Amino acid sequence: MNARRAFAAALVAAAAWTVTIKYALPLAAAAREGAPWNAHVMWDFWWVAHLVLARQLVRPGPHARWFALAVAWCELAIITAKFAAFLPAPAWDVWRTNWFVNKCYVLALFAALAWWLHRTPGGRRFGLAPA
Repeated sequence: MNARRAFAAALVAAAAWTVTIKYALPLAAAAREGAPWNAHVMWDFWWVAHLVLARQLVRPGPHARWFALAVAWCELAIITAKFAAFLPAPAWDVWRTNWFVNKCYVLALFAALAWWLHRTPGGRRFGLAPA
């Protein structure tokens, strides 16, 4: 499996995981508790960008490299800021623990993707028209 397909598979896994822990499990817990349906939902639509990026990695368009770089660096900045706000006084419960583990995975994934895009010959050529 080449790097682009590996990153695409990891992005699909991240999107599925995000939808599960931020929507499916919270909706099920709210139904079980008799709470309002959105009591535990963590609104987040980055999973859509992850799926679009996964598709761009498999079938790159003319701006795929720039889209990948923008998503990677935005995710790195946002997650770093979220960790800076959360870690000084973490409130550990099942929802925050799931969120934290998911964010660690996404942080590692996008750090690796940014490194690949900047530092490897395949990453530097990704999305560019063949010469």
